[in-house]
Amino acid sequence: MPDSGVSRAQRAQHEEQPSPRTPTGPAPAAARRAGLLVTLVLGGLTALPPLSMDMYLPALPAVTDALHAPAATVQLTLTACLTGMALGQLVVGPMSDRWGRRRPLLLGMAVYVLATVICAFAPSAELLIGFRLVQGLAGAAGIVISRAVVRDLYDGMEMARFFSTLMLISGVAPVIAPVIGGQVLRFTDWRGIFVVLTGVGLLLTFVVWKWLHETLPEAERHTGGIGEALRTMRGLLADRVFTGYMVAGSLAFAALFAYVSASPFVMQEIYGASPQTFSLLFGINSIGLITVGQINGKVLVGRISLDKALGFGLAVISLAAIALLLMTAGVFGDVGLLPVAAGLFVLMSAMGLAMPNTNTQALMRTRHAAGSASALLGTSSFLIGAVASPLVGIAGEETAVPMAVVQVVCALSAVACFLLLCRPWQRAPQDRAVAG
Repeated sequence: MPDSGVSRAQRAQHEEQPSPRTPTGPAPAAARRAGLLVTLVLGGLTALPPLSMDMYLPALPAVTDALHAPAATVQLTLTACLTGMALGQLVVGPMSDRWGRRRPLLLGMAVYVLATVICAFAPSAELLIGFRLVQGLAGAAGIVISRAVVRDLYDGMEMARFFSTLMLISGVAPVIAPVIGGQVLRFTDWRGIFVVLTGVGLLLTFVVWKWLHETLPEAERHTGGIGEALRTMRGLLADRVFTGYMVAGSLAFAALFAYVSASPFVMQEIYGASPQTFSLLFGINSIGLITVGQINGKVLVGRISLDKALGFGLAVISLAAIALLLMTAGVFGDVGLLPVAAGLFVLMSAMGLAMPNTNTQALMRTRHAAGSASALLGTSSFLIGAVASPLVGIAGEETAVPMAVVQVVCALSAVACFLLLCRPWQRAPQDRAVAG
């Protein structure tokens, strides 16, 4: 009988900085040799969910008119997709630990394609909501399994570098997705967006089937059922350090999500930016995040410990959030658009240090259950982000203070989790050994 998730998680606490991985079979070795191809495939899988969400945004008014549904009802199509992406990870992650990475991923992609086709021909808002939920559930396979594959193939500094590379690909997707959606609407109606997503899904499914080898050897798979999966997740959550990195990363993501949710209103309605100016600023902020992520992977990793880079990133996010709160509350008078945009740029850029390093540090503790760990990381981020998102508009349309308050609370809470649960000073010797 396999040992329980609790015992595995307890053993994992003694594997703080594992030695470089030795592939346990021919499939991981082949996958590592694929190099650039693996990066592109995993980047595409990671980018598919934001493409599914954001390409659809410009079409919301057209969907409302075409299906004769209230705007609030059509908004539920976004909520359903986001909910599916959060909950689907909890299902697919343990599946991938039991049956390997390829089969659950290919199944998820096939269901994603089918659900997207049905969305394209949905005759009612209710049917569209239902299959957007299915689309999100299936699309979650790409998110959770791509992280698990990275954990299968890499350890330590290599894993941190790879996550930073993935950020380059996945960070571009939310920026270009609305632009692509808008261009699609120039030539067809809202259903054409789902036709395009179907094509993307089919292409990714073929690429995964053709070139992404299995990365989890049979000897390392779990044999238990639902009970074993639940015990594994309970064991992971019982690991104080893993939970600290998971919650700290999720809270940092929530601060980012608050920006994404509030920025169109804050920048345009309160600070008077035109739609073109807003799009430019949004793009610049995304470039900042991607650039710092690449600096993290190409320059910092291997030279300083991951905890130091993460701590610095969380500190900068907190200071930027506090500055935004002071500016939006009028402490410095009417500061105008430029200082607020600068504060948001700093906050967003520092996410390039926080997000890849929290994922890396958490997954380095979970070689025994990378799929389940990846599921918990993803679900936690989506759920905490979903809770933070509606709070940014709680005070109405006249002030940006709620956005800044949410960001300050999330950032300071992330720092508290990092310090109280992760206790990075206890692992400084191991970090220096790996970095050296």
